[in-house]
Amino acid sequence: MASYIVKRCLYLVPTLIAISIVVFIVIQLPPGDYVTTYVMRLEQEGVSLSQHQIDQMREMYGLDKPMHIRYLKWMAGIFRGDFGFSFEWNRPVAELIGGRLALTVAVSLTSLIFTWVVSFVIGFYSATHQYSVGDYLATFIGFIGLATPNFMLALVLMWFAYSRFGFIYGGLFSPEYAMAPWGMGKFFDMLKNLWLPVLVIGTSGTAGQIRILRANLLDELAKPYVTTARAKGLSEIKLVLKYPVRIALIPFVSTAGWRLSSLVSGSVVTATVLNLPTTGPMLLAALKSQDMYLAGSFILFLSLLTVVGTLLSDILLAALDPRIRYQ
Repeated sequence: MASYIVKRCLYLVPTLIAISIVVFIVIQLPPGDYVTTYVMRLEQEGVSLSQHQIDQMREMYGLDKPMHIRYLKWMAGIFRGDFGFSFEWNRPVAELIGGRLALTVAVSLTSLIFTWVVSFVIGFYSATHQYSVGDYLATFIGFIGLATPNFMLALVLMWFAYSRFGFIYGGLFSPEYAMAPWGMGKFFDMLKNLWLPVLVIGTSGTAGQIRILRANLLDELAKPYVTTARAKGLSEIKLVLKYPVRIALIPFVSTAGWRLSSLVSGSVVTATVLNLPTTGPMLLAALKSQDMYLAGSFILFLSLLTVVGTLLSDILLAALDPRIRYQ
């Protein structure tokens, strides 16, 4: 197992390098660059720049260099902890994304744990109590969760919290802690406000996972080995947990790779509605303004989440399913 994990970790390096090349090329596929976007914005405000000034700006930002030179300079900086310079914010990218990445990871992992725990409990009950009132209720809630957009659920919950309890949700932090340095007070304030984004972001994933677990567990419970074990007198709880649940959990762990990144990139509208200081809104703004180093660093982080999530999925799959061999 240890050699398998080490081998998979070594594969991460060339994979991330290949991803970084693709990311850097794709970000620059749209016509123009940041200077072009900035000049168009100034022209809309009635300010015009000469071609000489535009060339000076492009030289100042390093956009006059060939693409491969810019890429090599960016990658050399990343290995030193320097992710480049944000044109739009006029600040180093590392300063901008550090806090947002930490908060994004906190929200994403908490949402993922919430999704897995809730969907496992409800899906397990629904499969073992097929066609009961609880099963029909879980199915109904699952369909509602799948059909309701996250941002709409966020708006409904914010309205309900304000109309019933007078609670105004303003993001992950209360106003007095928004700009305060990190400490125990700010940490507990974040935990106090974390419930709403976790509930909203985790709802759609929970609804889908409930249906997947229920279907897989029902399929396993109908197989001959379960009937044989039940006929031999094995207790029902031990029978279900020993093999059928382990097999039914495979879709849970196999989707961790893309679910981690989708929790981050797929919640941009929700993060905007809830005023969350996460990566989504800043990534969208960076892509619109063609702030390539800021956008590239964010997308590289999402790719890292996907690769690490896939690695964790493979390790958990090998532990869950005895049919999988490390070779």
